[in-house]
Amino acid sequence: MSDQHVNVDDFEETARERLEPGAYDYIAGGAGDEHTLRGNAGAFARWELRPRVLVDVGTISTAVSVLGTEIALPVVVAPTAFQRLADPGGEVSMARAAAAAGTVMTLSTLSSTTPAELAAAAPGAPQWFQLYWSRDRGFTRELVEAVAEAGFRALMLTVDLPVAGRRERDLRAGFALPADLPLPNLPIELQREDFHAALHAAVDDTLTWRDLEWLRSSCSLLPLVVKGILTAEDALLAVEHGAAAIVVSNHGGRQLDGVPATLDVLPEVVEAVGERVEVLLDGGIRRGVDVLKALALGARATLSGRAVLWGLAAGGQEGATRVLALLRSEIELGLKLLGCPSPADVTPAHVRRATSL
Repeated sequence: MSDQHVNVDDFEETARERLEPGAYDYIAGGAGDEHTLRGNAGAFARWELRPRVLVDVGTISTAVSVLGTEIALPVVVAPTAFQRLADPGGEVSMARAAAAAGTVMTLSTLSSTTPAELAAAAPGAPQWFQLYWSRDRGFTRELVEAVAEAGFRALMLTVDLPVAGRRERDLRAGFALPADLPLPNLPIELQREDFHAALHAAVDDTLTWRDLEWLRSSCSLLPLVVKGILTAEDALLAVEHGAAAIVVSNHGGRQLDGVPATLDVLPEVVEAVGERVEVLLDGGIRRGVDVLKALALGARATLSGRAVLWGLAAGGQEGATRVLALLRSEIELGLKLLGCPSPADVTPAHVRRATSL
């Protein structure tokens, strides 16, 4: 890496040069025609910021509180699978980068690292665990218990993957997972050649909202985050069934192509749940101003998946750390120019629909 890496796009270009084409496309790609993938990023251009002037911004803080934990910036590291495809350090390097940046690392079920191993890699740092609910309920209970024992601070249930979406880049490339990639958080040995289809055997597609009651009883000490909400109706059901937070997410455009961009759905969800739960957003975050627009539309914080992965792929732990530092710097600059001393000061009055599109 060099000082010429001045934005996330620069890190992605270096990652593209370093990675095998199949690995790059796996990270970059989406489902179907990738309309939703492109829509997530494009949605930010449909909103304009409304800065206020002559506001005292001599002191700026980018810190926020999420689920009772103060983090240094309103960006949480999103759960992303198979991070060793990006860099040999994988999830361990990402956890250390998140700790250095003062934010939360979310470990995916589809990782090469157990909860205990991740906790040991970045002791004391705030960590969440993203759960794919197994058909083997006993295994799921043991995994949730291991998460709690490792000191993780929240459990994030992904609800938009009863089956993996059709990701045509991977199909065209015949992309397969490396045979030596460990997957310790799955109850089965995942078939490597057609792992998208094989995931169907690892998740339970019969789950309903009533099953969340069992999960809440199994992890009563951990706040439950429900990730994959795109409607007011499901947001209200998540509240009703014990969620402490909701992630407005379309899985980075990797599941059902043709669903709305997450930023466009965010106001509907925020209006539905009010102050009852914290609302987070992922999908398309590339800039600090993207984060500010999400905050203005009601998000408590955002999650970043691909952006920090490009940093990891470009330069390992240092690269991921630099991407998070870059986002924090852009957020700080944006807050000052917007006339907001902190993320809590960003309100709906600071944003409007773009009139030029």
